[in-house]
Amino acid sequence: MTRTRHPAAFLDRDGTIIEDVGYPGDPNQVTLLPGAREALMALAHAGYRLVVVTNQSGIARGLISWDQYRAVAERMEDLLRPDVTLAATYVCPHHPDIDGPCDCRKPGLAHYRDAIDRFDLDPARSIWIGDRRTDVEPAEHWNGRGYLIHSGAADLSDPPPRNTVLVRDLADAVARALS
Repeated sequence: MTRTRHPAAFLDRDGTIIEDVGYPGDPNQVTLLPGAREALMALAHAGYRLVVVTNQSGIARGLISWDQYRAVAERMEDLLRPDVTLAATYVCPHHPDIDGPCDCRKPGLAHYRDAIDRFDLDPARSIWIGDRRTDVEPAEHWNGRGYLIHSGAADLSDPPPRNTVLVRDLADAVARALS
C-alpha cells in the first residue's frame, strides 16, 4: 500500500504571521497580522501541515533570551488556538557573525529536512511563505512553490527565486496557493 505524504506550508513568523517588531521579548508585543488566523485555518483545512521556521538571531546577539523567545512563541500559538494548531516550530538562534555558518539558519535546509522526515511531508507539493528571500529560497531545492510577501522587508532588487510569486500578505499567498 502506498502511503500518501502530506504537503506542508513552511511559514516565516515575524512579518508573516505576526507583526514584525524587531526582536520581540515580551508576549504583549505579539499581534497577529490581519487575516493570518483565517489563512492558516484554510491551509490546515486543505490538508497542509503548518510548520513555522524562524531565524531568531536576537538570541545569539543577547537581545532576547530563550525564555523570552519561548514566551513570545507561546503567545502566538495561544492567539491562534483553538482554530489553528501548528505541527511544529523550528528556530535558528544563530547569527553568522557570532556563531559562524550553520545549516539551520534560513535559507539553510536543516530544519526543512527534519520536518519533512518527521512528519512524512511531500516537499514538491509544499509551499514556503515569508517576507524575505531567505524564507522562500528553500522552495527551489525541492521544486516547491514560494510566496514572497512584499511588505517592504523583501529585497526586490533581484528577481524573486524561481517558482516564487509576489503577494501582499499571508492571506493573499494562501488564496493563490489554494486556487
